[in-house]
Amino acid sequence: MAGTYNRPSITLELAQQIVRGAVAKAEADGGAFVVSVVDESGVQKAFARMDGAPLLSVQVAQDKAYTAAGFQMPTDGWFDFIKGDEPLRVGAPTGIDRLVVFGGGYPITVDGAVVGGIGVSGGHYTQDMEVAQAGLSAVDGLSGG
Repeated sequence: MAGTYNRPSITLELAQQIVRGAVAKAEADGGAFVVSVVDESGVQKAFARMDGAPLLSVQVAQDKAYTAAGFQMPTDGWFDFIKGDEPLRVGAPTGIDRLVVFGGGYPITVDGAVVGGIGVSGGHYTQDMEVAQAGLSAVDGLSGG
């Protein structure tokens, strides 16, 4: 159709698989995390708040997923991206709504296209990254989905 374009998006089934993979890793490690998966537009598709996960981690996980999908880059990449650029270092975290500049958010890519994002919060950002990466293992080897 003229004047439109198609873009791939994550399915509910895959989003839920990613959440389950992340939660399984968190349980194995004995932590309590929040896991958010968003579609390519940053709209939440699947979500889990584990028992005992901090309330503020809900917003942080959602914002990590939103940042990762919206900019199509991991949230931990933002620190290096802005650290040497004073206007960005000062302006981006306060001027870009929902931007997170530390680890725990990743774009979800299928067949080379970003179809969504995952955000995890509840531990140190390095722990959040490990839990998110475990969730992303549901995407490994997936093609045509």
